[in-house]
Amino acid sequence: MKKIISAAIALCMFSGIALAQKPQSVATTDQVIKAEESFNKLVERKGIKDAFLEVADEEGIVFKPQPIRIVDFYSNIEKQPGSLTWKPNFARISANGDLAFSAGPYVYQNGKDDSDKVFGDYVSIWRADDNGKLKLLMDLGIQHPEPTQTPVSDFTEPDPAKLSAPGKDPAFAGKNIIINTDKIFNHSLTISTLASYKEFLSPEGRYYFPGVEPMIGQDKVMKFIDNEGISINAETINAGRSISSDLAYSYGSASVKQGTVTNNYYYVRIWEMDKDHKWNILLEVFSAVE
Repeated sequence: MKKIISAAIALCMFSGIALAQKPQSVATTDQVIKAEESFNKLVERKGIKDAFLEVADEEGIVFKPQPIRIVDFYSNIEKQPGSLTWKPNFARISANGDLAFSAGPYVYQNGKDDSDKVFGDYVSIWRADDNGKLKLLMDLGIQHPEPTQTPVSDFTEPDPAKLSAPGKDPAFAGKNIIINTDKIFNHSLTISTLASYKEFLSPEGRYYFPGVEPMIGQDKVMKFIDNEGISINAETINAGRSISSDLAYSYGSASVKQGTVTNNYYYVRIWEMDKDHKWNILLEVFSAVE
């Protein structure tokens, strides 16, 4: 286990080498919050299908339940009924503004009666296009009973010291580092689930698992995993990293054993580099394969 962790740290430190030349301005989380607000208004005005098609990145995917390109899925369905509203309470953006994510509670209602409401939490990843406009790269969510907890907001701004000169490292060119880190984490899960999360999950990390409200903090996540008797076998599919090498994502498939029951999921992880140049999991969400 120590050899696995040492290898991961070495990879993470290598990925943290900064470029000497700096751009002039740093991005702010307000940019991704505004993108979500605009998206929400589009859904209200144009409906779910047309709104997704308008904001989608050309390579963007949704989980329905298999990962599929947003444009392929929504181009081939009828207009989706019902209303969908959401509000971000957790967000980050890379210093260069090329990669961002937000997460928070949503409510879907297909009818006028409150009994028709479906509650859950969403996670969206955004990527800037050639004009600097954020486009939806990935979208998924979990369902759970009506929330009983007050959402905790976290909109931490990026570190200006992470700014990198544009053109030196094309968007997501360093994704192999994230893929390797993700694979190391997946391998370590087969050795010890709790030890893996203790090493890789950020102290303020969030955990989104179907059927329960999001958990915040390493201690709460590990307690849930321990109490539920969770073990995970996962396989990396793909990953991406920001130009400024301060924010990244990965996703893959996972077989999760919970007690005596095993179910299949897709996972998405948001990675954030800490002050020691180590990549930590800031958020993990599991999308059920039904």
